Amino acid sequence: MNFASFIQWCIDNLNYGIIIILMAIESTVIPLPSELIVPSAGYKSASGELNIFLVIIAATIGNNIGAVIIYYLSKWIGRPLVISFINCRIGKLLLLNENKFHHAEEFFNKHGNSAIFFGRLIPGVRHLISIPAGLAKMKLSRLIMYTTLGSSIRNTILAFTGYSFYKVVPENLLLSKITYYNSIITKTIWGIILLIVIVIIFNYCRKSIISRKTN
Repeated sequence: MNFASFIQWCIDNLNYGIIIILMAIESTVIPLPSELIVPSAGYKSASGELNIFLVIIAATIGNNIGAVIIYYLSKWIGRPLVISFINCRIGKLLLLNENKFHHAEEFFNKHGNSAIFFGRLIPGVRHLISIPAGLAKMKLSRLIMYTTLGSSIRNTILAFTGYSFYKVVPENLLLSKITYYNSIITKTIWGIILLIVIVIIFNYCRKSIISRKTN
């Protein structure tokens, strides 16, 4: 069974358990495309086979399981072995890249706890962001909290994207359409990240102005 056939089988047999397992794998260093899994589950929700809110919850639980696994592995083996694994043959087969790891590590060191939240939304960073969290021995409760917040936003977007496809896209064309619109989905997620950043900056500036006036 090739990779495309595997993804198609998973989509044909999607249930909440499979969603949890696939999203847990996706949150480790194994490159499974959540952009195909969650929208497909959303599509099945529109048909009545699944409940869209349970899909979002299942996907988010899976993200947390994968994040915790990578967190503990990174915390246990340490930075030198993490880099060695990334650069070994298995790491290359998993499409790992030392530059991407350094980017994720730099992102975490710069933004701290919020890096987990934003990292779960950013393609190319989300499946690596738990590694620097483990290396920095971040509190597990914070990892879970920020992973849940970031993942639930992303999974909601993906699930409702698939849900909206139900009336306009035949099931046999679902995968190709999701793949085609993947860039639009990614841009939407980036737009939401930008909006969140703007709101945070606006609130910070407003509080600073109020504080100066009261002083």
